[in-house]
Amino acid sequence: MRMEANRYRATANPESTHRSPILRIDSGTADGHQRLPTHSHPEPMLMWTATATVMGIAGSREWLIPPGYGLWIPGGVEHTGTVLHAGEMSIVTFAAEGCPITWSEPTGIEVGTLLRELVAHLDVVGPAHPTRPHAEALMFALLTPLATQDVHAAVPTDPRARAVAERLLADPADQRELAAWADEVHASVRTLSRLFRAETGLSFASWRTQVRMRAAARLLAGGASVSSTARAVGYRRPSAFVDAFRRSTGQTPGTYLPRSAGRGRLSTPPDLRSVRQPSPSDDASSRLRST
Repeated sequence: MRMEANRYRATANPESTHRSPILRIDSGTADGHQRLPTHSHPEPMLMWTATATVMGIAGSREWLIPPGYGLWIPGGVEHTGTVLHAGEMSIVTFAAEGCPITWSEPTGIEVGTLLRELVAHLDVVGPAHPTRPHAEALMFALLTPLATQDVHAAVPTDPRARAVAERLLADPADQRELAAWADEVHASVRTLSRLFRAETGLSFASWRTQVRMRAAARLLAGGASVSSTARAVGYRRPSAFVDAFRRSTGQTPGTYLPRSAGRGRLSTPPDLRSVRQPSPSDDASSRLRST
C-alpha cells in the first residue's frame, strides 16, 4: 500500500530528559486493493484508519479495520493487510523496549476523537516539545482493547465438506440447505453435519452465516448498498439481512459503509466492531435469515 507519509522525527532530542517510546508516525493515503507483503519486525505498531477500510491478517486471525478503528500488532508477529477501500490511515511504530503497552496478542482498539487528535498532535510536535510527555501518557491511557472477534472462516479438510464450503465461499447467496448439499457430494446429512461441526467448530448453518457476514462486510466496505449486499449474500429482504448482520456483528450494515473525509487531516470515525464468530445459539435462527 502507498503512504504519502508525514514522517515523524525518529530519534529523540538528546537534550530532552524525556525519551519518547514512539519511533515513527506515518500518516497518509492508502491506495485501494493493494496488499502489504507478509512480514514482521521487533517493534510493536498501531495501525488505524481515518477513512480507509483494511482487511488485516495478524497472529493467525483476520481483522476488518474500518474507519475509526485500529489494530495493535506486537513486535515479532507476522502481519499483512489489504486495503479494501482507499482512504486516510496512520501507522505508529513504537520502540521494542520501553513501550508501556505490553499486549502479547494482536488487539483491536477504537480510535475516538481525543485519541486521533493526540496522534495528530504527536505527528506535528518534536520529541522535545513540553507537551509531549503528557500527550503520550494520555494516548497510552486511551488505548483500550476491544473484544476480539474472529472473521476467519475455517474450511473443512474432508473432501465432501470442503466441496460444499468452497462453493459457498464462491457464492454465499446459494440457498441450498444441508440435505441438498449432501445429495450433491454423495454423503448423508448426518455425516455432512458431523464433518462441519468437527472440522470448523460450527454447525453448517452457523458456518454459512459466518461466511455470509464476512462477504457482506467486504461488499459494504467496497461501497455496495445494503440492499444489493443483502441480495449478494442470500437475503431476499434487506430487513432480514440487517437483522442478521446486527446479531452477528453487534452493528448495523451502514457502519461498514465507507465514509468520506471530513474537515482537516483526519475524519470523524464511525462506530464499529469486527465480525464475530456465530455462536451455537445462532443455529436455529440462521435458517430464517435468508427469507
